[in-house]
Amino acid sequence: MRTGVSHLGEEKKKGTLYLCATPIGNLEDITIRVLKVLREVDVIAAEDTRHTQKLLNRYRIRTPVTSFHQHNRVKKGEYILKELGEGKDVALVTDAGTPGVSDPGEELVDEALAAGFKVVPLPGPSACITALAVSGLPAGEFFFAGFLPASRPARLKKLEELLEQRGTLIFYEAPHRLVQTLEDMRSVLGDRRAAVARELTKVHEEVVRGTLGELAQRWRTEKPRGEFTLVVDGAPCPVRKTGDFTDAEIFELARLVGELEAKGVERKEAIRTVARGCRVPRREVYRAVLAARGEKDAGE
Repeated sequence: MRTGVSHLGEEKKKGTLYLCATPIGNLEDITIRVLKVLREVDVIAAEDTRHTQKLLNRYRIRTPVTSFHQHNRVKKGEYILKELGEGKDVALVTDAGTPGVSDPGEELVDEALAAGFKVVPLPGPSACITALAVSGLPAGEFFFAGFLPASRPARLKKLEELLEQRGTLIFYEAPHRLVQTLEDMRSVLGDRRAAVARELTKVHEEVVRGTLGELAQRWRTEKPRGEFTLVVDGAPCPVRKTGDFTDAEIFELARLVGELEAKGVERKEAIRTVARGCRVPRREVYRAVLAARGEKDAGE
């Protein structure tokens, strides 16, 4: 590494951006290859330089470190691209796990590739894959959704978008939102099987399995502490559309909506409630109501 001009008259060699996966807890969970690259690059770009310095000190790595995080992403991104353009090699690391997954490294990778620089991934620890492997839930097909929105309305909307996802769902969540998120998941997705992985690979590692309702109850009585990864069973049945429904099913959906409306619930909310309970897209419940009542779509 530490590249420069190789021969007179030749174009200066471009630098390489290395994506280095680092431990999510236990500092021994790092590959020999990552340690080698961290020692040999010209600079390490770290989400939190103090956090990364502990890892570097452990392995006696003296490579210069610069910060690269959400708040200085634009300015430092320009700096990193400039370093790469001058033939310097840069290692990108996040606080824990694989850079570019649920952190600003994703945008830097896109910019580096667009500028023609070589980007090399160095695989290693990942909280989402580790949690999936130990969850006891199907791992053949999964969907990683990262962090759900902090705003509850936005969070509910996102969960509704995932209602029909057949693969196992994986999320990251902050401890102060854990209980509310579990309750929202139960409300939107139903009381599915799930696993909550806490402090993976650390001293207080814990994986709790149960239904979403059981897990929410667990942390109502125990203050959530640490970093959480949530693994939730996927949709139990394939998406169905009104064209797949029998006349009896269409009228049953409309009847359920009508019952709620008779109790004073507005049609929009009644359709939302029936859609959640029957695991049918809201749009399809709406169409079933129109078909049963002989009405036309307001959008037509």
